[in-house]
Amino acid sequence: MSKLRNALQPSRLAASSAAGLLLFLCSLTASAQFSGPALGMSTPVNPPVVITTDPAILFPPNRDAYLGRGDLIAVHIFESLDYTPTVRVAEDGTIQLPLIGAIQVDGLTVHQAQQLIAQKLMSAGMYRDPQVSIQITDSPNQIATIVGELHGIVPVIGERRLYDVLAAAGGGGGGAGATTTVVVGGGIGGLPSTASHVITINRYGLKEPITVDLGTDPSKSALADIPIFPRDTIIVPRVGVVYLLGAFKVQGAIPLQQNSPLTLMKVAALAGGAGFEGQENDLRIIRSVGLDRQVVHVDLKKVIQGRAPDPVLQAEDIIFLPTNQMKAAIKSGGISTLLGIASILILAINQ
Repeated sequence: MSKLRNALQPSRLAASSAAGLLLFLCSLTASAQFSGPALGMSTPVNPPVVITTDPAILFPPNRDAYLGRGDLIAVHIFESLDYTPTVRVAEDGTIQLPLIGAIQVDGLTVHQAQQLIAQKLMSAGMYRDPQVSIQITDSPNQIATIVGELHGIVPVIGERRLYDVLAAAGGGGGGAGATTTVVVGGGIGGLPSTASHVITINRYGLKEPITVDLGTDPSKSALADIPIFPRDTIIVPRVGVVYLLGAFKVQGAIPLQQNSPLTLMKVAALAGGAGFEGQENDLRIIRSVGLDRQVVHVDLKKVIQGRAPDPVLQAEDIIFLPTNQMKAAIKSGGISTLLGIASILILAINQ
């Protein structure tokens, strides 16, 4: 018996090891499916967007270029032909210059770097009052990055305009110096239909992002055509949607239109209208404002007939059309159910 136990013990160990390995693999699979924490109840819905209106931020009179890693710069000193080094900013953000050694320039403007080099030369006793100038001859940082519904990398030498950069990212623009006009809301070089017209620009050197509303009025487009500088990141978000639930012929999400307000009648038309079983006098618009949820009851039939105002919908609105149980039973049962209900009514009247 002891020999049998000794013979079975390795198999038991192998089975337990296999079971442990299986549980471990299952736990790994479960962990791999996790994609991050869900939004909490305190997360605001439809947070307000503040459009940037300060002209000093939108249209700065001048903006000095920032130095970054990989930039190739030429350093000159006025009336001195002996000091003309050309160096590239290293990965640690420094440059190696004759007479003064390593200097940290990553993140500095050209003007700040000129002052720093002049100060180092004076501290080393090499020059009394040097007038230093820096010229960027080659740079991987002279670009604007567009992400979101429209994406791409556009070279920016000096300054370009927002519409020009968007058109170049959309395939309608050329290289640096091109003057292409973008048609907002679609067309060649324009924004896709899923793109919002409220664009955010993260500008290097500014703490707060710039928010621009491109609008839909071509006569006012110049107000949004702001300058774009190297190292700007332009974020083109997806436009909001409206959700349809209940007794509509078509359910799902409908994107908001950028060139005109989206009303309840337009949504009903896009959904193919209400179904036969729909309770049109009790349609509900569910809207989230901050952390509050509001429910508005609307008579869809009166709206279609013009006897009630046509509500303008907002992003993340939920349009729910309840089902009339009697109509649903008739629809599911067909003519036989209708004849049965009619027979019951006739019998009830005769009695």
